[in-house]
Amino acid sequence: MSILLDMVSRGWENFLDRPNGTLSLRFFIQPTVAGLLALRAGVQDARQGRQGYLWALLTDPQRRFQLLHDGWRGARTPFLVAITLDCVYQLFTHRFIYPLELMFTATLLALVPYTLLRGPFNRLARLFLPAGSPPPAKTGAPK
Repeated sequence: MSILLDMVSRGWENFLDRPNGTLSLRFFIQPTVAGLLALRAGVQDARQGRQGYLWALLTDPQRRFQLLHDGWRGARTPFLVAITLDCVYQLFTHRFIYPLELMFTATLLALVPYTLLRGPFNRLARLFLPAGSPPPAKTGAPK
């Protein structure tokens, strides 16, 4: 248990040091790129009359797998870039790769902004897009 707590403590300290160290610009660019991809996906969702992404993910168990797959397609590139850049960062600063820190940092820099921003961008896009056809009806067996 002590080893796990040491790993988490070291990982958190290293994470908080990253915006001030080597390759610090990526700490600001990566969430921005993830946000821009979320903007594109949110506008697409609004044009197709879909529900907000995170809300649909939490409340629609029938479509959850499809939504996760669709979200992964949109966030995959910034996530993989975040992993690559964090590997480079860790090799420069620690001379070793810590996989847990790597996944934590890549998730916070790429997946979290994408997931949190896609739904609000959908709502904003609905305000500015011309009113189109109503959202497609859900298909499936009645309950």
